[in-house]
Amino acid sequence: MSDRPERSQRSTSAPVGRVAVLRGGASLERNVSLRSGAHVQEALRRLGYETVALDPGPDFVKQLSDERPDVAFVALHGGEGEDGTVQELLEALAIPYTGSGPSACMRCADKVLAKFLMREAGIPTPEFRVLREASVKALGAGAAVGPIGGALGFPVVVKPAGQGSALGVKFAHSAEELPAAMVGAFSYDRKILIERYVKGRDLAVSVLDPMDGSPPARGPLALPVVEAIPREEDFYNYESRYEIGMTTFVCPAQLDTETTARAQQLALETYRLLGCHGVARVDLMLDEQSGELSVLETNSIPGMTETSLLPQAADAAGIGFDELVGRILASALTR
Repeated sequence: MSDRPERSQRSTSAPVGRVAVLRGGASLERNVSLRSGAHVQEALRRLGYETVALDPGPDFVKQLSDERPDVAFVALHGGEGEDGTVQELLEALAIPYTGSGPSACMRCADKVLAKFLMREAGIPTPEFRVLREASVKALGAGAAVGPIGGALGFPVVVKPAGQGSALGVKFAHSAEELPAAMVGAFSYDRKILIERYVKGRDLAVSVLDPMDGSPPARGPLALPVVEAIPREEDFYNYESRYEIGMTTFVCPAQLDTETTARAQQLALETYRLLGCHGVARVDLMLDEQSGELSVLETNSIPGMTETSLLPQAADAAGIGFDELVGRILASALTR
């Protein structure tokens, strides 16, 4: 779908340029990506940009060659859109693009790698263990279920290493439930993460790079903290994230000043550690018993739907949706 307004229809304040909005893709998060991309494209049109929507597939390179965009706005979630694959291709074609580069995307997309890096850097993250499907089949790793449960305690959260939006996340409240949770997670990925469950408040801090021309010392901006409160489920699952009415969002989250500052600082430290660029969202948990914060994961391409956390946080910071999209687009040229 191409949008080619006449030059006179463009806002005189918007730079003239052709933007390819990458949306859809083949991942399990395709529908969310289509919604994010549609919202982004509408904002770009209002800003005066000429846009074209591209749905990456086998003819993706041909599409890029035919459309010849000046820049790509990456609104792909999951799979090849977030693991660095699309970013590597765009770099090979010398097309500027929004968001983090290939290496940062790889680190963010792989929950296991990200958690090892955070642990080594001293960023608090829930204790965890890792299992690969190959080790279960070839090395008898299934027998490690008992020791893993004993080390972490129950309940535990079992996650595919490479999925987002809570896809494939399973809970095990006992050793008897853990094998089934592992099988469920393995159906999404060949590597899984078994993590100590933290009961508490589900928080998110989005980080946005400064506008071009801002003082270098200013650095990335941590936006107001968002709290997600599911109305029915025990945890913030896929349906809670994307179905309107399933979750109550509070932004800014009702936290004391010290906890807010700590959450934002941890988000900035994680953003820098993983090498993110442009924008990212860091998910955290606030332990209801200890009051301690821990980082769960980082999303290098946050959602831009009507229920997404990044637009809510930006709005609370006085940054409207169109301005947010414009800032993210501008970051493509400051890599």
